[in-house]
Amino acid sequence: MSFAEPVPVRAGAEVVVGPARRGVRSYVAFSGGIDVPPVLGSRSTDTLAGVGPAPLRAGDVLPLGSPTGSPAALDVAVPVRPGGPLRLWRGPRADWLTPADWEVLTGSAYVVSPDSDRIGMRVLGPPLVRANRGELPSEGMVLGAVQVPPSGLPVVFLHDHPVTGGYPVVAVVDARDVWRCAQARPGEPVRFVLR
Repeated sequence: MSFAEPVPVRAGAEVVVGPARRGVRSYVAFSGGIDVPPVLGSRSTDTLAGVGPAPLRAGDVLPLGSPTGSPAALDVAVPVRPGGPLRLWRGPRADWLTPADWEVLTGSAYVVSPDSDRIGMRVLGPPLVRANRGELPSEGMVLGAVQVPPSGLPVVFLHDHPVTGGYPVVAVVDARDVWRCAQARPGEPVRFVLR
């Protein structure tokens, strides 16, 4: 079967989705959607807040809604960019890192932590010391925000990120590279470069 194309499936057929060949996540859509009760207007699961339908488990049977029309081809271009450093923009708390911290962040090889998920890509490697070791009130965060918790190990926030956080957001991953963070496999090397 081809990538990113609609595939007709007869009623009662079993659909098997194998492991991702690249990255860690695959996406499947159904004409008519998955017919579960919406929570706050959404049928998806918020893993951080624990609201919405239960996360899928092996053996689950999905109730499908009625198709709303003919399947359409992919309407969004699939980003393709070979590996390389993740581009960073300085964030609102960039001054919480010393020049030496910036050298560590942009000059070190990090690896993706097994603790990464849809909330954030966590990395293992040299910790950042932070010029300011204090705490601050919660602030709004955007997709791709790079927060430095007390451990000193950066976290890149992804689609299920919280709306606020209490640790400094020192940088933001360029919007063109965020998808790469979401598809990074545990143990994969990661490098950062400042724009």
